[in-house]
Amino acid sequence: MDTTDPRPPSALTIAGSDSGGGAGIQADLKTFAAHGVHGLTAIAALTAQHTRGVTRVHVPDLGFLRAQIEACFEDFRIVAVKLGMLANADVIHAVADALEHHAPAHVVLDPVMVATSGARLLEAAALDALRTRLLPLCSVLTPNLPEAELLLGHPIADRDAMRLACNELLSTGARAVLLKGGHLVDDGDVIDLLADGDGIREISHPRLRLDAHGTGCSLASAVAANLALGKPLPVACSDAADYVHRALRGGYRPGRGDVVVLDHFGAGRG
Repeated sequence: MDTTDPRPPSALTIAGSDSGGGAGIQADLKTFAAHGVHGLTAIAALTAQHTRGVTRVHVPDLGFLRAQIEACFEDFRIVAVKLGMLANADVIHAVADALEHHAPAHVVLDPVMVATSGARLLEAAALDALRTRLLPLCSVLTPNLPEAELLLGHPIADRDAMRLACNELLSTGARAVLLKGGHLVDDGDVIDLLADGDGIREISHPRLRLDAHGTGCSLASAVAANLALGKPLPVACSDAADYVHRALRGGYRPGRGDVVVLDHFGAGRG
């Protein structure tokens, strides 16, 4: 990275838009802003959704997606890229081509496959493209347990299985894995595992009994923001998990559904 460049570091999110404002591009931008990082967007999908579910998904043409990405790289000092909802194999290949060309310092991949409501957000045929094209390019992969199970093709039943899964995911090409443990059926703390070449570290927080929306997007974006600010990966991930926990504690229900969205700016002040 050129330390003489006067432009502030920017973070680019390539992801889907959530019309309900709780997840996706909207959550990413709130997270970047709460960390004091300039946020950029390339919208890879449009969703019609609210706190009760996703009603429609539209994928813009690839030429327009490429134009958004190129416009961002032409003008800004992009230090970190966060990848979210990439709905099909063609989109994944286009994004991978751009990343290979521009080679940003950090790529955080949140493998968005299924919405909180249960709606499928990744076509089944795209799973192989995600494995082969994006995993080798990412600095850190941030799956929840259902996403990790889809990537690996088998269930992850307990914390020992989480540790084995981390090593399996590392073997696919990702340089680091932040495996989120919130879906594990457990009455204890939520334990996330950060695995890289130095081993496996635990990140622990008290479990909050909430039906929350946008936590995965926000965690990956917070990791990207922290990396853009120059934090080493273990600190970037630990601080990101702390941020999401604070944002969940201050969460609120803006719609008619029971889903809680995160208080990004309260968490940023914390």
